[in-house]
Amino acid sequence: MSTEWLAVLMFIGIFITLSFGYPIGPTFAGTAMIFVLIGLSFGAFHPELLRILPNRWFGTMSDYTYLAIPYFIYMGAILEKSGLSKDLLETVGILFGRIPGGLALGVILVGALLGAATGVVAASVIAMGLISLPVMLRFGYDKGLATGAIASAGTITQLIPPATVLVVLADQLGIPLGDLFIGSIIPSIILTGAYGLYCVGVGIFQPHKAPPMPAEALAMRGRILALRILKALVPTLGLIVAVLGSIYAGFATPSEAGAVGSLGGILLAAAYGKLNWALLRDAAMDTLRITSLVILILFGSTLFSLVFDGLGGTKLMVRLLTGLPGGYWSFLIFSMVAVFLLGIFLEFIEICFIVMPIFVPVCRELGIDLAWFGILMDINLLTAFLSPPVGFTLFYLSSIAPPEVKIEDIFRGVVPFMIVTVVVLIIVMIWPETVTWLIELSEARRLSG
Repeated sequence: MSTEWLAVLMFIGIFITLSFGYPIGPTFAGTAMIFVLIGLSFGAFHPELLRILPNRWFGTMSDYTYLAIPYFIYMGAILEKSGLSKDLLETVGILFGRIPGGLALGVILVGALLGAATGVVAASVIAMGLISLPVMLRFGYDKGLATGAIASAGTITQLIPPATVLVVLADQLGIPLGDLFIGSIIPSIILTGAYGLYCVGVGIFQPHKAPPMPAEALAMRGRILALRILKALVPTLGLIVAVLGSIYAGFATPSEAGAVGSLGGILLAAAYGKLNWALLRDAAMDTLRITSLVILILFGSTLFSLVFDGLGGTKLMVRLLTGLPGGYWSFLIFSMVAVFLLGIFLEFIEICFIVMPIFVPVCRELGIDLAWFGILMDINLLTAFLSPPVGFTLFYLSSIAPPEVKIEDIFRGVVPFMIVTVVVLIIVMIWPETVTWLIELSEARRLSG
């Protein structure tokens, strides 16, 4: 008698356990060990499979791809805690504040720049909310538009390299991290531009929601403004371009570029007179906490995947998903809907470690480009994180919003940005070249060099 039903129960069990709020890593490991015992009692699991586990864990710790996580988190923490990101937002606000919706447009652009510097959604959303929300409200912006722009600007972090989600996805997909970094560039530009166009459109057609900044707030002009831009914008932009450009040009691996970025962030903080031991210590502690969480979850999910596969779960899911009516497109639509629903309730790390081991074999069976599939998943998760009523980004923002901003304002504000994100997702789904073109160009350049 087939015992694949145990794998199905295991899959259901992980969601039930997580719904009670238990820590993610121990939940993966604990659920796996319970089903090891159940599988042994039914003769459905071979204990010899557990001998593979130490080798998988050692392989994970030996994977240089994961070095990119602490490096990029540290770089972002340095820029955020040194106040350089605050200077960046204020400068961009002055630069675009003369046009309708210009302040919201500035928030979107700074969110994209912070995304390229931090790689962590929570850090970007909280930083953007603390810095820009009081300013937008003071200048008469609609609460919904202000919070929607901030939430989307912070969440776009997970699509823009060096996003932590791209590092995790690359490992789970089994493809080079550089391919995902390069493949995400055009979709992230499209999405950032679409958000910006929406903000400007609101400023033009509903000026009461996004008024231009008053003249006294824009008094800085000419040489003084040029010096402000040179001081606040150029160094941070230069660091981001140098880090990502070195990956694209093939001069450095993502891990090497992350190390250079961390050093560059320290040098920038020193150049602005913001470097001290407290800054270095706090940035290091933030990096330690986030990196430790990722590795703990990775170890637990590796055990979970091993047991799930040993119970026949992977073979069962591949058989079911490849047999969907419509094949290729049916699987894509099914996977997108499933991940969107999961993204409302779970963090991206949990989702990656739960569904990717199931989806990747199906993608290979159906001939789906894994880099393109990974970017689709990334955009899809971004949509889910903005989705009321339990999108994670909404709660990050509500935790630091002033009392006059209600959760209903945030819910109302993010819906248009969700619609824009879905449109971009459809564009990338219809035109895979938005992802694959730069990857192929980069590969051709490396081969010719």
